[in-house]
Amino acid sequence: MRAYQDMVFSTAVRLTGSPAQAEDISQDVFLKAYENFERLRDSATAGGWLKTVATHLTLNHLTRHRKRWRLFSEVFTDEAGEEEIEDASATLEGALQQLDRAQRHALLEQALRGLPEHQRVPLVLFHFEEMSYQDIAARLGHSLAKVKTDILRARLAMAKALAGSGLEPSTDRSCTPS
Repeated sequence: MRAYQDMVFSTAVRLTGSPAQAEDISQDVFLKAYENFERLRDSATAGGWLKTVATHLTLNHLTRHRKRWRLFSEVFTDEAGEEEIEDASATLEGALQQLDRAQRHALLEQALRGLPEHQRVPLVLFHFEEMSYQDIAARLGHSLAKVKTDILRARLAMAKALAGSGLEPSTDRSCTPS
């Protein structure tokens, strides 16, 4: 189980944006793992199980503790189209390509922590947990349009934060992240 502690913690911290909350959630994840130890001890899928439990417990935590999750009602219906999302994504990817891997990781984590919860959670679920827009909308109880809008705004905010750190965002769409 020690081999998975960093993965569990990083999953929780990316979603919550708070190392203190992530520590509490990680502890809960490993308590659940302890309860299921006999089943998990020799399981090849223990890592996947822990990641899934970490994601679910973190989302449950956020759901219980969010004060004003619906602060941003449906500002855009379907106005946040795929083109805007692609533009924001290309800008963010271009900025990240200018950095070495360690710098990218540190800046990404810092930019993620700076996002409001209602933007950070869907962005992390989409990019790090590889959930679809529809699955995110269903899990969070939001409309598909709101999920797309929040992810778009999160990408734009991250691109702005990265540009504010001295990066010159690239708009070259032919580049792929390393």
